[in-house]
Amino acid sequence: MRIGLIAAPWIPIPPAGYGGIERVVDSLARGFIAAGHDVLLAAASDSTCPAPLVEGMRESQPADLGFTLSELSHVVRAYDGLGGMDIIHDHTLAGPLIARKSSVPVVTTIHGPLTLASADLYRAMAPNTAIISISRDQASKVPDVPITRVIHHGMDVSAVPVGSGNGGYVCFVGRMCPDKGVLEAIRIAQAAGIPLRLAAKMREPAELTYFHDVIEPLLGANEEFLGELGDDDKFRLMGEALAFLNPIQWSEPFGLVMIESLATGTPVVGTPIGSAPEIVDHGRTGFLAPTEELHRFISLAESLDRSHCRDRALKLFSTEKMVGNHLDLYAKLVEKSQAAGVPERSYEDQNQIRGAVSRAPESGPVSIRRP
Repeated sequence: MRIGLIAAPWIPIPPAGYGGIERVVDSLARGFIAAGHDVLLAAASDSTCPAPLVEGMRESQPADLGFTLSELSHVVRAYDGLGGMDIIHDHTLAGPLIARKSSVPVVTTIHGPLTLASADLYRAMAPNTAIISISRDQASKVPDVPITRVIHHGMDVSAVPVGSGNGGYVCFVGRMCPDKGVLEAIRIAQAAGIPLRLAAKMREPAELTYFHDVIEPLLGANEEFLGELGDDDKFRLMGEALAFLNPIQWSEPFGLVMIESLATGTPVVGTPIGSAPEIVDHGRTGFLAPTEELHRFISLAESLDRSHCRDRALKLFSTEKMVGNHLDLYAKLVEKSQAAGVPERSYEDQNQIRGAVSRAPESGPVSIRRP
C-alpha cells in the first residue's frame, strides 16, 4: 500500500523529548516501512523519521503549539503533497475536516479526550473518515461518535532495556500539570516513606508556574526533580525504580508512559482512571486504587514478578501489534473504497513520492498566530 501519514506541525517526528503522539506516528511509519509498504510523511521539515517527507513543509513550530491557524496551514500543505496515496492517516484534528471529499480513504485517530465539544468535530468527519479510538474508555465517553476501531498504542519494546528494580526509589514521569498527578505522587511517596525521583516536561508558562508555586515547596531530601529526560535516561530511571507512580487525576485516553514502565519490567501503581485498567493487570503488573490508598501498594509492587510486566508490554503493546492492527484496518478500507467504485488518484508523481526525502527550503518557519 501507499500510505500517507500526517502529523501535527509543532514537534518533529520523532520528538527529541516529550511527545507521545509524535512517538506513535514515528513507530507507525517505521513499522509500515519494515512491512514493505510505501510511506510518505507530512510532518515538520526537521523531522528525522526515515520515511520520505512531503516537500515544502515548515520546520517544527513549538511556540505555536495548539494554534489553529498553524495547524490549518500545515494540513493544507500536507494534503497538497499526498497525491497518489492509497490511504491517508491524519493525526491532526483539523485535517480530516478539510479532507472530507478526499478521493481516497482517510483515517484519523482521536489522540485527545473525547469531549462533547470535540465530538461535534468527529461526527462531522465520520461520513467520510474512519475514526480510531486509542482505548475503550475513550470510545465510551461519547457513544454516538461512530468509532471504526479501538487500537491501543504500541512501542518498540525490544529496544527498551530491562531494569533490575533495585534502585530503592519510586519514580514519576510526565508533564508538570495537575492532571498527571505529580502532586499526588509526592504525597504517596512521602506517606510510604520511600524516595521519589521526578522527571517532567516543564516548558510552557502554566507548567513553570505550577512547579514553582505548588511542587517545588514540597520537595525535600527524599524527592529529587530531574527535569525532562531523553529516552535512555528515562528508561534507566524507570527500570531501576521499585514502582512507577501514575496517580493520574483525569480520564487519560491512553497513557504511553505506563507501557514504557512495563517494558522496563517495572510495575505501575496508579489510579484506575481512563485507560489504566486496560493497560495494568491489577495484582500482576501493578496495582490500581484510589489516590489515598496507593501508598499501601508500593511494598506489594516490589514483590511482583517483573517478567510479567515485560511480557504484558510485549504481547499487548508492541509496535508489531499496533502496526498490524492498523494495516488490517487500512486494507479493509481500501478494499471497500475500490468496491464502491471510488476513482483512484493517478500516480503520475511516483518518482517524486518515492524520492521525496529533501527538506523544505531554508526560508524559516512562518509565524502564524490565532486572531
